[in-house]
Amino acid sequence: MSAGSTRTSYDRVAADYAAKFLNELESKSFDRHLLNLFAELTHEHGLVADIGCGPGQIARYLHERGAAVIGLDLSPQMIAQAQRLHPALLFQIADMQALPIAGGSLAGITAFYSIIHIPRASLPDVLREFHRVLQPSGYLLLGFHIGSQTVHLDNFFEKPVSLDFLFYEIDVLRSALEAAGFKVALSAHRAPYPQEHQSQRGYLLAQRGE
Repeated sequence: MSAGSTRTSYDRVAADYAAKFLNELESKSFDRHLLNLFAELTHEHGLVADIGCGPGQIARYLHERGAAVIGLDLSPQMIAQAQRLHPALLFQIADMQALPIAGGSLAGITAFYSIIHIPRASLPDVLREFHRVLQPSGYLLLGFHIGSQTVHLDNFFEKPVSLDFLFYEIDVLRSALEAAGFKVALSAHRAPYPQEHQSQRGYLLAQRGE
């Protein structure tokens, strides 16, 4: 799966995706709890980035809790939705494999269900890129589907796409984070909410090593 096919696919469904997921956090108390913790840990330490921001729902949530936040996404149409829906916030088109951010400049990164579109062989490079842009002791909060399978979609919101969703076991991601120079501070999982895709959900909060 190429970055180009992921970008094109999300461009096609951006408006439908925004309509469905813009307010998803209202019914996800566990996710809100983790984001509250992340906002507290990074408060007044500098800029945080929501990578794979989609229509900006997580960036908005963090902003409302006092975070200085920027949303980054590979899809230009998804960024257009985010800017339309949250005109007071900053959003930018970006590839997580080569972030347009100076080294050591971010207090934190959230990446909810965005590394799942990265080929497994490229994951170490992405985590090293996250490490590069974080301040020493900066925080990374990942959300992902638990498993080892890859789910492919040719149709999403009744539109033709080509999207791969890569599932990860928690221990696999923990090892990858540690290899990239992170220390895992928190590991959690939950059952899916009724309105979600019915997969187990995993979360890892990691801190960049000195």
